[in-house]
Amino acid sequence: MKALKGNYPNISMAFLGLTCGLPYMFLFSTLGVWLRESGVSLTNIGILSWMILAYSLKFLWSPMVDKFSIPSPMNLSRRKSWIFFTQLIIFLAMCIFAINADAANLLFIFTVGLLIAIFGSFQDIAVDALRIEIGESKQQGNLAASYQLGYRAAILIATSAALIFADLFSWQQTIFGLAAVMLVGWFAIFLAPEPISVNNASENYFLLLVNSMKDFLNKFGLFAASILLLIIASYRLTDILVGPMAMPFYIDMGFSKSEIGSVVKVVALTASIVGFFIGGLLISKFSIRNALVIGGLLVLFTNIGFGIFALSEKQLGALSIVVALDSLAAGIVGTVNIAFLTSLVSKKFVATQYALLTSFMMLPGKLFGGLSGLAADALIQIFSLEFGWALFFFSASLLALPALLLIIFTKVLNES
Repeated sequence: MKALKGNYPNISMAFLGLTCGLPYMFLFSTLGVWLRESGVSLTNIGILSWMILAYSLKFLWSPMVDKFSIPSPMNLSRRKSWIFFTQLIIFLAMCIFAINADAANLLFIFTVGLLIAIFGSFQDIAVDALRIEIGESKQQGNLAASYQLGYRAAILIATSAALIFADLFSWQQTIFGLAAVMLVGWFAIFLAPEPISVNNASENYFLLLVNSMKDFLNKFGLFAASILLLIIASYRLTDILVGPMAMPFYIDMGFSKSEIGSVVKVVALTASIVGFFIGGLLISKFSIRNALVIGGLLVLFTNIGFGIFALSEKQLGALSIVVALDSLAAGIVGTVNIAFLTSLVSKKFVATQYALLTSFMMLPGKLFGGLSGLAADALIQIFSLEFGWALFFFSASLLALPALLLIIFTKVLNES
C-alpha cells in the first residue's frame, strides 16, 4: 500500500515535535521525580542521566538516515520510514519499562532508558532532515515554530500531565499513557509532504560522515568553523546541565507532584509558546547574532532566579513566576537556536550535518550533566538544602558566559 502524500507541513511538524519531545522529556525530567520519590540519591539520578548521551552522539549514526531506508509495509520514503520505525521501538520500550521498572534495579532502568534514548535520537535525526527538506529557507521559521509547539506540548504531557496522573493513579499507568501518545506520530507521517532529498545511498558510511564534516569546514573555513562549533557547544550548556536536577529540586523544596504539574501545565506551556513566537519575531527583526545574545542573557538571568527562589519562602506563586520566566527564555532560545543551526546546514548532507551540529550542542552539557547530581549533593551536604541548591543554580548560570562572549566579541556570525 502506498502512503498518502500529505500537504500539511506545519501540522505534521507539530505532531512530530510532540513525539520527539516526549521520550526525551520522560528521560530528562519526569523519570527524575519517580527516582527521587523512590529514594534514589541525586548522585545516582545524575549518573543515570548519562543514558541520554545518545542524543549527543547521534552524529555517529546519522549517516544511516542519509544512506538507508527502513522497509515498511506502506512503502514509506526514506525519512518517513525511519520515523515510523523509531516510534514503534520507543513505544515498545516504554511499555517494557512500565511493566518491569523497579527503582532498586538501576541497571535495568539505565538499559531500557538507553534504548529509548538511542531510538529517540534516530527519530530526531529523521525529523530534522524531513523538516529541512520539506520547506524553503523562508519557511523554516514557521516549521521550527510548529515543531517547537509540538515539543512544548510534549513537555506539558510528559511532565505536568504525567505528574498529576501519577498522583491520581500510578506511575505504571502513567508510563503506559505516555507510550500511547507516541502513536500520534504515525498520523503525522501521512500529513507531511514528501521530502526532496539528495540520494547518498552509493556513498560509503564512513566517507559520508567525513565528507559532511569536510563540507562544513570548507564552507566556513577552519577558524570560523571552530568558533561556530564552540558557540554551539556552549550556548545551551546551562539549560542542559540544570535540566536533570529541576524536578528533584521541586521535590526537595516541598512541592507535590500535582502542584508541580499544575504550575508546568498552566504557566510553563503558556510562557514557552509566547517565547518561541518571540524567538521567531527576533529572527525576523534582528540578525541571528543579536537574537542569540538576547536568548543567552535570558538563560543566564532565569537560572539566577531559581537560585533566589531556593533562598526564599516556598510559595507556589513564586515558583510560578520563576518557571514562567525560565520557560519564556527556553522558548525564545529554542526557536533562535533551531534557526541558527538550520542556517549552517548544507542541503547535500542534511541529516548527517544537522545531527553533527546538534551533537556538538548537547554533548558537553550531557557529559557534565551526569555529574550535576554529585555537585548538588556535595553543595547541600557542605551548606544546607536551600543554600546548596542556590549555589548550584548560581554556578550553573555562569556557564552561559562563554558562548555570549564568543558571540559578542567575534565576527564569525556576521560572516555566516
